[in-house]
Amino acid sequence: MVNPFKQQGAFSWCELMTTDTAAAKNFYQQIFGWELRDQPIDGMTYTVIKAGDSDVGGLMAKPPDAPDMPTSWGIYVTVDDVDATAEQVKALGGQVMMSPTDIPDVGRFALIQDPQGAVLSIITYLPMSDSPD
Repeated sequence: MVNPFKQQGAFSWCELMTTDTAAAKNFYQQIFGWELRDQPIDGMTYTVIKAGDSDVGGLMAKPPDAPDMPTSWGIYVTVDDVDATAEQVKALGGQVMMSPTDIPDVGRFALIQDPQGAVLSIITYLPMSDSPD
């Protein structure tokens, strides 16, 4: 089985940024039966979403420094090298909306926009010693 955290080009994570995390948790837990686990990260609470036996995404409050950002779901695609992929995005006419940035204990990501305006995140995960290849 392919591990989406290691597979170049695989959709590997989804994330909701919202103004009301409590309401979002209640809504999605009732609809999908997700197991939700809060964990503190850098002075905020991040909620990991588990479906079945797998962590599949997360949800968090919108950053206070982005008041005009709409509540939305974002997706992450795994890449072998975030920095090289960000440069390739620019060379192909896309934009790097957020430069490659480290996420402690997770990996390195960037927010990109394709030439047509669609936005997604690219990520290279740190090696996971307890995950299968």
